[in-house]
Amino acid sequence: MPQNCRQSREQLQGCAGRESNFTARLPHKIRLPPTRERGSFDYSYYVADSIEIGGLKIQVQHPIYDYLEVLMEAETEKTYCHLDQVERERIGLGLLGGESLRMIAAALGRSPSSISRERRRNGCAAGYIACVAEQSAVKRASVPRRQRKLAAHPDNGLRAFVLAKLRRRRSPEQIVAELKRQYPTEPERWVSHQTIYTSIHILPRGELKRTLLSYLRQGGKTRLKVGEAKAPRSWIHQLIEHRPGEVADRTIPGNFEGDLLIGKAKSPAAVGVLVERTSRRIWLAKLEARDAFSAYTAFRKKIQPIAAHLRKTLTYDQGSEMAEHARLTDQLGIEVYFCDPHSPWQRAGCENTNGLLRDYLPKGMDMTDLTQAELDKIAFQMNERPRKTLNWRTPNEVWKGILAGKSFQEIVALGT
Repeated sequence: MPQNCRQSREQLQGCAGRESNFTARLPHKIRLPPTRERGSFDYSYYVADSIEIGGLKIQVQHPIYDYLEVLMEAETEKTYCHLDQVERERIGLGLLGGESLRMIAAALGRSPSSISRERRRNGCAAGYIACVAEQSAVKRASVPRRQRKLAAHPDNGLRAFVLAKLRRRRSPEQIVAELKRQYPTEPERWVSHQTIYTSIHILPRGELKRTLLSYLRQGGKTRLKVGEAKAPRSWIHQLIEHRPGEVADRTIPGNFEGDLLIGKAKSPAAVGVLVERTSRRIWLAKLEARDAFSAYTAFRKKIQPIAAHLRKTLTYDQGSEMAEHARLTDQLGIEVYFCDPHSPWQRAGCENTNGLLRDYLPKGMDMTDLTQAELDKIAFQMNERPRKTLNWRTPNEVWKGILAGKSFQEIVALGT
């Protein structure tokens, strides 16, 4: 940071009390708008939102005497923001004190026309009162500048046309095409399919909204705006396509699948599920919350006792609860791979296990009161079930054989 940009406390204090013009006579014309403190103006504690130095915009953090830290950034384009409540208070006090519009504008770093327009728009019969001006501005901002094409009023023939077509199970895109075909020279009668979707989704909850959503082919699923993309899932580092090919064979032990079993929708608790792909043995972990740290802690407690040479890979879906997977890899040496979106068959073993677990943990169940001991008992019962795919061995039997150093073929050999 250039040395001449660091303003000392003494220089800034020298600006206090200049009521005739709030533009500070400091190097580079730093402006210090006043604030109300202890019932009077105190110019020394309010820091400029931005100052300009040689084509650069400098932003100063609040309060200046605690930090005296200046952040510089290149000003590539002009920006504009609406007046806020603090600025309206300053305008009201300035007008009450007899200041001119130009003096107020200079103090706030605004254009005089902006101050004049603010007084004209949001003033009242008693003059300019800051709280009344703020309410007026908020109310005006909530009113659209132009009437919505599909707004609900009796004379809106376009709305009636769209509703009639929706009731006949026409899609929004089909309705748009029909409008353009019927009124080719009247673009004011046209509407985009996105506008139709939006007009349905912004309706308040009620029978009308439910009925209109039922007419849509996808049942009113949430749609992304035009040009909008889903937020990137930054925690996903390795997809299943990068997983070693030997994992798919299921004959090499030490490869796991994981998932989160949820009960009551509003309950924060959940059950973490781990399935070893070769033996089909399961581990269940109680999660007090569905966040990433709780999932990491619960899975670490279950994976850590397993021998290091049997902690190879973990395949999981793209749920955010696995955002801390890097810590599992660093501490336990297990590589985590993520399935493709909406591809449950890529964790077929875990999905099948989830279905079996629903006998013990049905959907809608509140899992808050579940204990780890109860989950261990459920896991033991599941691991003692003979499986056809294991030649009617139990997962526990196969796992014990794996720990003894036997191959999968030796453990489940036919006729043994």
